[in-house]
Amino acid sequence: MNINHHKSELYFLLFLLLAIFILAFYIFQPFLYSLILAIVFATVFEPLHNNILVRTNGRKGLSALLATICVLLVVIVPLSFLGIQIFREATDAYSYLAESNNASDLSHTITGGIQRITAISPFKLEFNVDINQYARQGLNWLLQNTGSFFSNAAKALMGIFIFLLALYYVFKDGHKLKRAVIGLSPLKDIHDETIFHKLALAINSVTRGNLTVALIQGFVTALGFILFGVPSAALWGSVAAIAALVPTVGTALVTVPAVIYLYVSGTTLLAGALLIWGIVAVGLIDNFVGPKLVERGTKLHPFLILLSILGGIGFFGPLGFLLGPIILSLLFAFLEIYVEISKEQKVK
Repeated sequence: MNINHHKSELYFLLFLLLAIFILAFYIFQPFLYSLILAIVFATVFEPLHNNILVRTNGRKGLSALLATICVLLVVIVPLSFLGIQIFREATDAYSYLAESNNASDLSHTITGGIQRITAISPFKLEFNVDINQYARQGLNWLLQNTGSFFSNAAKALMGIFIFLLALYYVFKDGHKLKRAVIGLSPLKDIHDETIFHKLALAINSVTRGNLTVALIQGFVTALGFILFGVPSAALWGSVAAIAALVPTVGTALVTVPAVIYLYVSGTTLLAGALLIWGIVAVGLIDNFVGPKLVERGTKLHPFLILLSILGGIGFFGPLGFLLGPIILSLLFAFLEIYVEISKEQKVK
């Protein structure tokens, strides 16, 4: 009877915990993205925070505040201005294509240029594609996804505020949170430490590796577009950053059409200069910058990174560019830990 009573108490407690957990989830749901991003950025900038902690003689509050300000100035402010610029350029490009005369002129120019190229090509190709339709669809998709972030300025500012506040407390009290999670976990402490180590490696591998290299290539591509007169440089530079994750092809998906655009516009010299820029300045980043930024740990195939970014943007919105690859990396990290634990149990 006593055992049954204890079981009833346990089941009732589990029911209450589940109910409270569901309620807590819905309470924190509006801020979930901000909290996740705070943990991600705290992990990436942990070396910076530790360095500031040493220089401030162990003052946790001051070091956390200074590290948060550094993240604000180095990451949040530039990305905010970049996002606004991309939204403006996408809006202008969409408005330009929406006018029938401009769309018709652009279509004739591109079609005529491609016909000139195919005329001197040994391969006879027939070209009959409505470029305007695909351009409008692509820009409309970009406006919908980017516009969702800027459609409610108050909500966006609140999200940034919560992110910075959460980042400050993760910097300041992250070790306490880690100890609490380890205390609640049913796994051995050594396995919990392994999990945290794998998660840190996964986050750093994605953010400092693939995404950082892609962002640098996108920036260099946009800089080349500005120098050689390609319009909407920030917009196409952001597209180049995503294209940089495509295996083998990379930023050529954006650079080659831009070279063709300059060529059919009659600026052959600029087209050649942009081609050289794309090969030298953009193409060599993978060989020199990439190996220095990519950390050892959980490494994913570039094709999986690309799919996780596209799927992440579709599921999470603009923040999916970061959350998608991180979640995929965490999946592989957990699978690796599960295999290790399974092997240990078999040995026993």
